Amino acid sequence: MSSIFTHNFDKHTYEFQTGTLAKQANGSVLVNYGDCSLLVTATMSDPREGVDFFPLTVEFSERMYARGKIPGGFFRREGRPGSDSILICRLIDRPIRPIFPKGFRNEVQVVITPLSVDLENPVDIPSLVGTSLALSISDIPFSEPISACRVGYIDGKYVINPSYSELECSELDIVVAGSKSGITMLEAGATEVSEQVVLEAIKLGQLENEKLIKFQHEIMDSIGKPKIPFESESADSTLINEIDKLASSKIKEIFMTIKGKQEQATAINELESELKKQVKETDPDAEIQEEFEHVKDMAFRDMVLTEKIRPDGRGLSDIRPLDSSVGFLPRTHGSSIFERGETQAIGIVTLGSEKDALKLDTLSPQESKHFMFHYNFPPFSVGETGRIGVSRRDTGHGALAERALEPILPPIEEFPYTIRVVSEVVGSNGSTSMASTCAGTLALMDAGVPIKSPVAGISIGLVANENGSFEILTDIQGLEDHAGDMDFKVAGTKDGITAIQLDIKISSIGYDIIEKTLEQAKSARFEILDNMKSEIDGPRNELSQYAPRVTQIQIPTDKIGLVIGPGGKTIRGIIEETGATVDIQDDGTVLVGSSEKSASEGAIKMIEDLTREAKVGDIFTGKVVRIMDFGAFVQILPGKDGMIHISEIANYRVDSVEDEIQLDEEVTVIVKDIDKLGRIALSRKALLSPDENTEADNPEKSVEKKGKNKNWRKRN
Repeated sequence: MSSIFTHNFDKHTYEFQTGTLAKQANGSVLVNYGDCSLLVTATMSDPREGVDFFPLTVEFSERMYARGKIPGGFFRREGRPGSDSILICRLIDRPIRPIFPKGFRNEVQVVITPLSVDLENPVDIPSLVGTSLALSISDIPFSEPISACRVGYIDGKYVINPSYSELECSELDIVVAGSKSGITMLEAGATEVSEQVVLEAIKLGQLENEKLIKFQHEIMDSIGKPKIPFESESADSTLINEIDKLASSKIKEIFMTIKGKQEQATAINELESELKKQVKETDPDAEIQEEFEHVKDMAFRDMVLTEKIRPDGRGLSDIRPLDSSVGFLPRTHGSSIFERGETQAIGIVTLGSEKDALKLDTLSPQESKHFMFHYNFPPFSVGETGRIGVSRRDTGHGALAERALEPILPPIEEFPYTIRVVSEVVGSNGSTSMASTCAGTLALMDAGVPIKSPVAGISIGLVANENGSFEILTDIQGLEDHAGDMDFKVAGTKDGITAIQLDIKISSIGYDIIEKTLEQAKSARFEILDNMKSEIDGPRNELSQYAPRVTQIQIPTDKIGLVIGPGGKTIRGIIEETGATVDIQDDGTVLVGSSEKSASEGAIKMIEDLTREAKVGDIFTGKVVRIMDFGAFVQILPGKDGMIHISEIANYRVDSVEDEIQLDEEVTVIVKDIDKLGRIALSRKALLSPDENTEADNPEKSVEKKGKNKNWRKRN
């Protein structure tokens, strides 16, 4: 049975339609928002044998027909998910995953299919809200609905769910996801805004979320299916107590005495093997291993909450040892190494021209990108073997670093380069995305990119108990991320925040935790920036000798066709002759790039000559292209001729033009006049100095000249 539910807030309206499409899914909803229509489905299958994790997948099936566009790929159909699709999937997965019951092992798949998009409203928020509703009205054991909204900050005012056009002038773009009890996820980019601005935006976003959560409950009460029964398997308390008694104190001792990641892991593994020998007679290895992991995590949490001690001996707000260096790769345009403890990232910058910009084929209005940040996490960075390639995690971490650095880059009008930053993570013990952000900043400065201000990032963790007590941990390492309750990444400059990403493992967190985290992250950010400044205190004054030189010039728009030429013949000729790259934009902006200065200068001169307009008083050196009895025509510009009248050739009487000027000869002339029809009158005589001898003053010169011309005529 079809049902339609409408929710109005501010200037926006959600329409949720159920029972019309995808009726065989466990839960489905058609979400209409503006002129955007998205089909969201949630489907569940039985658990697979041997699966010891929750197999949740979220798929955003990009459909280019939704925006009235044929895909640009070879087969003219959608291929592998692009970065935008992957980021939307991650945005949805992160807040919904903690809502499922612990121990749930059924495979759950959420599929979002955009059927129509209006290129004005982003579709990620409606997709997330639709996912929550599809799960909530299904029989899948999704504990409670969540909601999300985007908050902008424009001219000192907050805007709920801003459009693409509004986001272009917004100082803040933050996605706030939450449940009835509190915040579940944050994702933000900003142009150096204060912590207070961010906190107020979160509060405002959560107020809107609470309204939409209440509305989802009303829909659930109307058409929701009963949830399938599920009870988490209770842990073997006897086994846990036995392992805790035998191992807890030893685990803490290992944490206190052994600091290296690999060394700690070796000692923990040896302890686990010894423990298995003691209790193996009664319990299988797999169960012992699971309970041992539980005891290890509890030992860590107890140390933090009761003793205020971390596994590596740091205080709760201490940062691991820092080290920054730049310029160690000889042929790259910019390079750096950033180390924080055992986490190590190499930053590499490559500069390119307009043609190197990334062309986009997405459901958003953006057609291209001039800044890209790519993150690589090979298995050797954690001392393991494994698959080499780009994962969804890699895409997400790269996008976070890209978001953090983009606000401090110079505008394309001032720095006409395509910029690519790559982070090669070569050592990992937590917070590699923020280390990559720092490495990227250092590499940009080493490359001479005139950034506004350096950016540093830090990851903040949380350990909380059921009584409401909690501790905030600055600069979390791998174990603290694994066994803790939160990973809150904050990046920014000395003047404010540029990016945020929050993921939690508990049901929600409150504003008190968020506020304290932002304060602690600010202090850590300043400390890291000081370390980076000690290595390089600003962008280098010059680009690398191996970087292309891109020069921006402006030509009249009515001259674009002249530079391109028929079928692109002219511009191809310029490129082939000079070796430079030439990119022409619709507004007449021309970008000329080459690593060789002479190549760029040659291409620029050819373009300027093609588009230059002659003016009275301009001096040209051109080739004689035609000789008449009354004068000579000289090509002063490509496709543009002027005439020297016979009276303007010399300071003396000239009886024959050919006595003074020959065909194909180069002569220097000045523009004497331009009539209403655009005909150009040139003068050679005007450029002769007054004291030059005339024919009458020097008869020998006259005879010599006439002799030369006579011989020339005989030869021709």
